[in-house]
Order: sequence, then structure tokens, then C-alpha cells
Amino acid sequence: MTKTLHHDNAASVLTLIDEYAAISTEGQGVTRLAYTDIDTTAKQKFMSLCEKEGMTTRMDSAGNVIARRPGVQSEQAVACGSHLDTVVNAGRYDGTVGVFAALEVIRMMNSRNIQTKHPVEIVVFASEESSRFGVATIGSKAMAGKLDLDVLAQAKDKSGTYFPDAVRSQGLNFDDFGKAKRTSAELKAFIELHIEQGPLLETQEVQIGVVTSIAAPTRYRLEVMGQASHSGTTNMSIRKDALAAAAEIVLEVERLALQEQTNYSVGTVGFLQVSPGSANTIPGRVEMIAEFRSNHGESKDRLKIELRRKIDAVQKRRGLTIHTHLLGDEWPVLMDPSVREVIREACLENGLTFVEMASGAGHDAMNMASLCPTGMVFIPSVGGLSHHPEEFSNADDIQAGVVTLYDSILRLAEPIRS
Repeated sequence: MTKTLHHDNAASVLTLIDEYAAISTEGQGVTRLAYTDIDTTAKQKFMSLCEKEGMTTRMDSAGNVIARRPGVQSEQAVACGSHLDTVVNAGRYDGTVGVFAALEVIRMMNSRNIQTKHPVEIVVFASEESSRFGVATIGSKAMAGKLDLDVLAQAKDKSGTYFPDAVRSQGLNFDDFGKAKRTSAELKAFIELHIEQGPLLETQEVQIGVVTSIAAPTRYRLEVMGQASHSGTTNMSIRKDALAAAAEIVLEVERLALQEQTNYSVGTVGFLQVSPGSANTIPGRVEMIAEFRSNHGESKDRLKIELRRKIDAVQKRRGLTIHTHLLGDEWPVLMDPSVREVIREACLENGLTFVEMASGAGHDAMNMASLCPTGMVFIPSVGGLSHHPEEFSNADDIQAGVVTLYDSILRLAEPIRS
């Protein structure tokens, strides 16, 4: 029997979601790209909110925010949180639900005068989204010691700003990013609350998703180098059309992913830039970002091999050059069974319906899993819509998420009985 939920906690979360929607560049939806002035403003405001709740706060060398509520008997913290950066023209709920629900957990503990054996931390991870630099979960990778600094040093955004210059503009030193690494001795567990970003929970009319595994992305930046020339005077047989070559690769990514879809593998080309971009000029250069995601490691390995074969075949047949830069290559991650059991117990205690499910999207939790026992809680996304201005989760489901997170964190942090 499902309990009737009051919306007190959800109302607080939704108030903050609405306030933060205004911290955005102009345009549809919310745009708060990582390592920009707007992103830094959002993180600094959140630090102030945490300090009002008696937490100590700091920003580490990678731009992650860490807020801490002290424990009584141990220094090993129980952590929760998510991210505040967004894609371009995003919705309001991706990342923010998890961050503000974590703050609501602290507020509930404070209002009930609850002390815990373990400290409780809120982590706001830097640059979870890949939308600016093509590299995802940068902050949690830094924290877990999994960051490829050589790749990041060459990463740049659409305006041509290189990653080291972008972080320098926000008062960070790229050379210090390695100092953000934490150890397993610092953390007892981590839980991330997030919107599902898919339709399963809503379709099945289930309140909570207990995540079993997280699909791993492999992402490439491809530069197709052909020859720009006049579209009316260049014979078809001698053309080196970069866009035509890129189109073959786009369709191959789709074809390969369809072959592997039974292993929950997907493929996408989400970014493509054509130069010189003139109607009467054959494209001479195309830059594109292709990715595969899968919960099945062997499936993703097959996708990578077959894409490489296609790229080699296209450039040989068309007489052009395709430069391939690996931006990230992750392995599917399992969530910790003991943390999953804690989340299930919290659902049962509160009369909430739940289902165990895999995550098709990557999250910071997948990097934290190498540091400490990690779990993830999903709440429904209306219509399965995400990375879109109309992204939405209702108050009932946010309330269920807050209650689940609160009880789970409390069980792990171990309340002190007076």
C-alpha cells in the first residue's frame, strides 16, 4: 500500500529549481555551461545555502563543491549530490533535483536535531555534462582519480576556447586538477538522486528506480578533412566531399547500434560542424562527435572495432583523411549491492513502489563507484523527456525521491541515539 505523500520537502526543492532556472544565459530553457561565470555563480550561491544550514563548504581544485555536516564518531563521510551544469537549452530538473534534494536531507536532519556517527556531505560535481568540451563527468573523474589530463588539455568548446583557459577564467589552475583526487578512506558511501531521463518509471507507474548499473559512454571527436571547391565546376568523380564522408559515418553509427540494441547499446552523432558552410562550395572539413553507450562491455567493444573499420574504409575509398580523437572510453559500472539494499529498505519503509533498473545515461555515480560503495535513485521523468526545456518531474515523485534519499542517507550515516 503506497503512503500518501505530503509535499513539504518537494515544495522546497521546487522553489530552488525555479530560482536556479533564472541563473542561465538567454534563450529557451536553461543554459548553464560548465566553467562559465554563470556556472560559478550557481555553485557559489549553493555554498551559501549550505553554510546557512551550518555546513562547512569548499571548492576543490577541479571546481567541485563539497559541503560537510560533521559527524560525532567518525571522519568517513556519507555523501550525496549531483550537478548544476546543463546542456544547451536544457530543462530545469536534470542534476538540480539531486542537489536540492540533498540539501533538503540536511534541513530535515537539522530540524529534527539528528546527530550522526558519520559526517554527511553534499557534492556538486563540476562539468557533468559533455555539452561544452565533449568530455563528461569531469569533476567526478577528478575526484576518483580517473581524469585523462592529456585529453582535457586539447579539449575546446565551440568558440575555440581550450579547457585550461576556460578553467583559468574561473580561478582554477588546470595543473592542479589532479589534487582533487580523494581516497576510499574518506567516504563510506555515495548516493545520487536523479531524474530517470527516460519513460520506464512513468510507463510502469512506479515511484522509484533503484539503479543496478550505469551504461558507459565511448565518445570520439572526428575531423573529416576533404577538399573545398566550387560545387558547379568540380566533377563528381574527383570530389573529396567531407560532408558526404561524414554522412556515411553518421549512418554507420546508427546501423551498428541497431545491431547491438538487444544489449542496450545506443549510438549517436549529436554534434556536426561543416566548413566552409557555403551553399555553392563542396564541404572541405567536418568536425563531429560520435558516441556509443552500453550496459554491456563486450557489445561496446564490438561497436568500437566496427566503427574504426568503417572510418578506415571511408577515408581510403574517398581519398580524404579522418582524424580520430578519443574523448572518453568508460566501462559499464555496477551499483553496490549493499547500498541498493539500503535504498530498497527505504522504499519499503515509506510504502513506495520501486523497480530495479539499468541507467542508459552516464552519471557521476559511475565514477564514485570506484571510490566507495555507491547507489543511485531515479524518479520519473514525465514523457521520458530530458535535455529539453519541457523536461518535468512532478511534486509527488520529487517528494518520494527526497524521502527515499533521506532514509537511505540516515541509515548509512548511523543516527546517534540519545
